This record gives sequence, C-alpha cells and structure tokens, in this order.
Amino acid sequence: MKINAILFWVLTGFFALAAVVYGVWTYINSGTSIEWTGTVALSLSTALAAFIAFYLSRVIGAQPEMLPEDRSDANIDDGDPELGFFSPWSWWPLTLALGCGSVFLGLAAGFWLAILGVFITVIALVGWTYEYYRGYFAR
Repeated sequence: MKINAILFWVLTGFFALAAVVYGVWTYINSGTSIEWTGTVALSLSTALAAFIAFYLSRVIGAQPEMLPEDRSDANIDDGDPELGFFSPWSWWPLTLALGCGSVFLGLAAGFWLAILGVFITVIALVGWTYEYYRGYFAR
C-alpha cells in the first residue's frame, strides 16, 4: 500500500503540472483566454489524486505492521484473507448490472429506458437477496 500512496502522490504532481501547462498553452494559443473546461478537469483530477494519496498515507500510518504486499519476503498466501461468501452459479449479479446499466443509459438516451431499468434493478435486488430462501438452495 505504500507503493500505491507514492504512485498517487506522483500522479498528483503530474496532474498539477499538466493543468498548469494546459492552461498556459491554451492562453498562448488563443491569445485572449484560457480554455476552462480542460483546465478545470485537470485541476479536479489533481485534487482527486491528492485525496486518494492522502487517504492511503493516513491508512499506512495507522497500521501496526507492514502489509504482505509491501514485504519482499512475503508469500502469496500471506495476503489472502477471507473475502466473504459469494453465490456460485448465480445470475442475479448479472441481472443487477443490466438493470443499473439500463438506468444510467436511460438517463442519457431516453427516460423510458431508465424506468425499465429501475424495475429490472428492483427485481434483481430482491432476487439476489432472497436467493437462498426459495428453490433448490432453500434452507
């Protein structure tokens, strides 16, 4: 995780430099004003990378010992925690992704598609939640 924090600090510096260069370059090119869309986007990318880098730096400082990813003598099994239970052969996550994708596509393309996506999303959430309470896997 220490490497990740360093990479995000480097990325913060890159975005800051790119924002300054982009702003100056567009001012020189047009001669009258800065192109604000790209300059603001690069500045916000700088802020986002700085937020992530700061968070990772704080998390590293709060941990009592080094993570297995940061140790050169660690094995693969050292960083393999229990991540939880995932339903094998379940189609509900795919259905939920289809519903959420339809909602967001509907917001951009047509509102009727968003309404259809909301119905698919609700059905997928209920189906995934109650998957082990009915059918073959019922308890």
